[in-house]
Amino acid sequence: MQLNSNWKLLLLSLVAVFFATLGAYLGFWQLGRAAQKEALQSAMEQQASKPPLAQQVLLNGYDANAVLHQRVLLSGSWVPQSTVFLDNRQMDGKVGFFVLTPLRLQGSDKVIMVQRGWAPRNFEQRETVPLVETPSGLVHMEGRIALAPSKLYEPSPSTQQLIRQNLDMEAFRGESGLPLLDMTVRQTGLPSEGLRRDWPAVNFGIDKHYGYAFQWFGLSALVIILYLWLQIFRPLISRSKDPSPHV
Repeated sequence: MQLNSNWKLLLLSLVAVFFATLGAYLGFWQLGRAAQKEALQSAMEQQASKPPLAQQVLLNGYDANAVLHQRVLLSGSWVPQSTVFLDNRQMDGKVGFFVLTPLRLQGSDKVIMVQRGWAPRNFEQRETVPLVETPSGLVHMEGRIALAPSKLYEPSPSTQQLIRQNLDMEAFRGESGLPLLDMTVRQTGLPSEGLRRDWPAVNFGIDKHYGYAFQWFGLSALVIILYLWLQIFRPLISRSKDPSPHV
């Protein structure tokens, strides 16, 4: 009987150690992920605080990762026939379109895709697009180097359409025949041309990782507390209250 009790205690101890260690490991892993994202956010903010890049930097060759999120000043002419309206995009909780138009850079044959802003959707006439002004001739604009817009779920890729769910930059390069750079620019500034530019800040989800870490550390602590209570403290209390004489 004593042997069985010893094996039972050993098994319970191993289970407790396993779950307590697992909880602690996952808690520290979540803290590590939070630290990584904090470093990424700090790097992004540092990039955005740098002086604006001159257009010539992009024309002379660049490291896309090195200039990501930096401000840039561009001059060129719009390619309006290649404008794309990305559907189901939100700004300030309202659903509409992100409007993207290629910009042919001045003094070059190179083209960059510009995320020009957001426009509301007409839900009664879903096949229509909002009126967006696209100036002709030379235009000057400021923006930030950005990745292509995030992709939303769609059952099948939409191509060669004015209204799309997503935009595959490589496929669009072949479709349009334009020598697109492998980056986009998110235009900044006040509303104009029928477009708003209150771009949402990137949510890195750092608080979520701290919350998960707290939960895992709490689970680890709970396992340890339950083990100590059930296997040590409660038996000691029971023996101390036992009135039976000891021989």
